[in-house]
Amino acid sequence: MTTTLARSEPSTPVLGNVTLVDLLDRLIGTGVVLAGEVTISMAGVDLVRVSLRALVATASAALEEAVHD
Repeated sequence: MTTTLARSEPSTPVLGNVTLVDLLDRLIGTGVVLAGEVTISMAGVDLVRVSLRALVATASAALEEAVHD
């Protein structure tokens, strides 16, 4: 008995040419959270610490989220 295995296409969609504008539109449309931290230290002593947390979204996305809460 001979068994033939058929090759199938990948189940995950393959991203084509996505421009930076398209990517930013998708991220801002749904909202994105940016977080980061920088610490400057000398001889084991922390001198400066900067923390950043920002939410970037369109007004319509923020209002829609506020309505659902």
